[in-house]
Amino acid sequence: MKLNELRDNAGARPKSKRLGRGIGSGKGKTSGKGVKGQKAREGVALNGFEGGQLPIYRRLPKRGFTNINRREYAPLNIGTLAALIDAGKLDAGKPITEAILREAGVFGGPKVSGVRLLGRGEIGAKVEIEVSGASASAIAAIEQAGGSVKTLVAKAGQDAA
Repeated sequence: MKLNELRDNAGARPKSKRLGRGIGSGKGKTSGKGVKGQKAREGVALNGFEGGQLPIYRRLPKRGFTNINRREYAPLNIGTLAALIDAGKLDAGKPITEAILREAGVFGGPKVSGVRLLGRGEIGAKVEIEVSGASASAIAAIEQAGGSVKTLVAKAGQDAA
Protein backbone atom coordinates (compact mmCIF):
# COMPACT_ATOMS: atom_id res chain seq x y z
CA MET A 1 0.00 0.00 0.00
CA LYS A 2 1.25 3.44 -0.94
CA LEU A 3 0.34 6.85 0.49
CA ASN A 4 -1.50 7.78 -2.71
CA GLU A 5 -3.68 4.66 -2.34
CA LEU A 6 -5.03 5.56 1.13
CA ARG A 7 -8.81 6.03 1.13
CA ASP A 8 -11.43 6.65 3.79
CA ASN A 9 -13.96 3.90 4.55
CA ALA A 10 -16.93 3.89 2.21
CA GLY A 11 -19.67 6.17 3.59
CA ALA A 12 -17.47 7.62 6.35
CA ARG A 13 -17.75 11.11 4.86
CA PRO A 14 -21.09 11.53 3.06
CA LYS A 15 -21.14 14.22 0.42
CA SER A 16 -22.98 17.33 1.58
CA LYS A 17 -26.15 18.27 -0.25
CA ARG A 18 -25.36 21.06 -2.71
CA LEU A 19 -28.00 23.71 -2.24
CA GLY A 20 -29.20 26.27 -4.75
CA ARG A 21 -27.86 24.55 -7.90
CA GLY A 22 -30.92 24.50 -10.14
CA ILE A 23 -34.36 22.88 -10.09
CA GLY A 24 -33.00 19.52 -11.26
CA SER A 25 -31.04 19.07 -8.03
CA GLY A 26 -34.19 19.01 -5.89
CA LYS A 27 -32.75 21.74 -3.67
CA GLY A 28 -32.58 24.61 -6.12
CA LYS A 29 -33.71 28.23 -5.89
CA THR A 30 -34.78 28.56 -2.24
CA SER A 31 -32.67 25.56 -1.09
CA GLY A 32 -35.61 23.94 0.72
CA LYS A 33 -36.18 26.95 2.98
CA GLY A 34 -39.51 28.05 1.51
CA VAL A 35 -40.09 31.65 0.57
CA LYS A 36 -38.65 34.72 2.32
CA GLY A 37 -39.22 35.43 6.01
CA GLN A 38 -36.98 35.29 9.03
CA LYS A 39 -36.46 31.53 8.92
CA ALA A 40 -35.32 31.60 5.29
CA ARG A 41 -32.39 33.78 6.31
CA GLU A 42 -29.07 32.49 7.54
CA GLY A 43 -28.11 32.42 11.23
CA VAL A 44 -31.64 32.33 12.63
CA ALA A 45 -32.41 30.03 15.57
CA LEU A 46 -35.72 30.81 17.18
CA ASN A 47 -35.14 28.89 20.39
CA GLY A 48 -38.22 28.80 22.58
CA PHE A 49 -40.43 30.34 19.89
CA GLU A 50 -43.82 28.61 19.74
CA GLY A 51 -45.39 30.18 16.69
CA GLY A 52 -46.90 33.18 18.46
CA GLN A 53 -48.32 31.11 21.31
CA LEU A 54 -47.11 32.31 24.69
CA PRO A 55 -43.88 30.31 25.27
CA ILE A 56 -43.72 27.82 28.13
CA TYR A 57 -41.03 29.82 29.93
CA ARG A 58 -43.49 32.73 30.13
CA ARG A 59 -46.52 30.58 31.00
CA LEU A 60 -44.87 28.99 34.04
CA PRO A 61 -44.60 31.04 37.23
CA LYS A 62 -41.28 32.13 38.65
CA ARG A 63 -40.69 30.36 41.96
CA GLY A 64 -38.11 30.47 44.69
CA PHE A 65 -34.76 32.10 45.13
CA THR A 66 -31.20 30.86 44.64
CA ASN A 67 -28.73 32.40 47.03
CA ILE A 68 -25.44 32.78 45.13
CA ASN A 69 -23.58 33.17 48.43
CA ARG A 70 -24.83 29.84 49.84
CA ARG A 71 -22.18 27.84 51.67
CA GLU A 72 -21.92 24.18 50.69
CA TYR A 73 -20.69 21.62 53.22
CA ALA A 74 -19.41 18.16 52.34
CA PRO A 75 -21.07 15.43 54.45
CA LEU A 76 -18.78 13.09 56.41
CA ASN A 77 -20.24 10.21 58.39
CA ILE A 78 -18.35 8.91 61.41
CA GLY A 79 -18.35 5.44 59.81
CA THR A 80 -16.42 6.89 56.84
CA LEU A 81 -14.08 8.66 59.26
CA ALA A 82 -13.41 5.36 61.06
CA ALA A 83 -12.74 3.62 57.70
CA LEU A 84 -10.23 6.35 56.73
CA ILE A 85 -8.43 5.95 60.06
CA ASP A 86 -8.35 2.14 59.65
CA ALA A 87 -7.02 2.52 56.08
CA GLY A 88 -4.20 4.74 57.35
CA LYS A 89 -5.27 7.84 55.42
CA LEU A 90 -5.86 9.73 58.67
CA ASP A 91 -3.89 9.66 61.91
CA ALA A 92 -6.18 9.41 64.96
CA GLY A 93 -3.33 10.49 67.27
CA LYS A 94 -3.16 13.99 65.78
CA PRO A 95 -5.99 16.55 65.60
CA ILE A 96 -7.96 16.16 62.35
CA THR A 97 -8.75 19.45 60.59
CA GLU A 98 -10.60 20.26 57.38
CA ALA A 99 -7.26 20.89 55.62
CA ILE A 100 -6.10 17.36 56.52
CA LEU A 101 -9.45 15.92 55.33
CA ARG A 102 -9.12 17.79 52.00
CA GLU A 103 -5.58 16.41 51.52
CA ALA A 104 -6.86 12.90 52.29
CA GLY A 105 -9.38 13.29 49.45
CA VAL A 106 -12.49 13.21 51.64
CA PHE A 107 -13.89 16.24 49.84
CA GLY A 108 -12.75 18.69 47.22
CA GLY A 109 -13.86 21.33 44.78
CA PRO A 110 -13.77 25.10 44.99
CA LYS A 111 -17.44 25.47 46.01
CA VAL A 112 -17.21 23.28 49.13
CA SER A 113 -16.77 25.54 52.16
CA GLY A 114 -16.15 22.85 54.75
CA VAL A 115 -17.23 19.56 56.29
CA ARG A 116 -20.33 18.64 58.28
CA LEU A 117 -19.87 15.60 60.50
CA LEU A 118 -22.87 13.24 60.57
CA GLY A 119 -23.68 10.38 62.90
CA ARG A 120 -24.13 7.35 60.62
CA GLY A 121 -21.80 4.49 61.49
CA GLU A 122 -19.59 3.61 64.46
CA ILE A 123 -16.19 4.84 65.60
CA GLY A 124 -13.93 3.23 68.16
CA ALA A 125 -10.85 5.43 67.87
CA LYS A 126 -10.34 8.43 70.12
CA VAL A 127 -10.20 11.39 67.73
CA GLU A 128 -9.91 15.13 68.09
CA ILE A 129 -11.68 16.66 65.08
CA GLU A 130 -12.25 20.24 63.96
CA VAL A 131 -15.01 20.71 61.33
CA SER A 132 -17.45 23.39 60.18
CA GLY A 133 -20.44 21.66 61.72
CA ALA A 134 -21.56 18.44 63.35
CA SER A 135 -24.84 16.75 64.17
CA ALA A 136 -25.73 16.03 67.80
CA SER A 137 -25.53 12.26 67.21
CA ALA A 138 -22.03 12.58 65.69
CA ILE A 139 -20.78 14.66 68.61
CA ALA A 140 -22.27 12.15 71.07
CA ALA A 141 -20.66 9.17 69.29
CA ILE A 142 -17.20 10.76 69.18
CA GLU A 143 -17.38 11.91 72.82
CA GLN A 144 -18.51 8.41 73.82
CA ALA A 145 -15.35 7.05 72.12
CA GLY A 146 -13.28 9.48 74.22
CA GLY A 147 -12.68 12.10 71.53
CA SER A 148 -13.76 15.69 71.05
CA VAL A 149 -15.43 17.74 68.31
CA LYS A 150 -14.84 21.43 67.69
CA THR A 151 -17.22 23.21 65.30
CA LEU A 152 -16.01 26.29 63.42
CA VAL A 153 -19.36 27.69 62.25
CA ALA A 154 -21.85 28.65 64.94
CA LYS A 155 -25.56 28.03 64.42
CA ALA A 156 -27.85 31.05 64.58
CA GLY A 157 -28.14 32.16 68.20
CA GLN A 158 -25.29 29.94 69.44
CA ASP A 159 -21.58 30.33 70.03
CA ALA A 160 -19.06 28.05 68.32
CA ALA A 161 -18.12 25.17 70.65
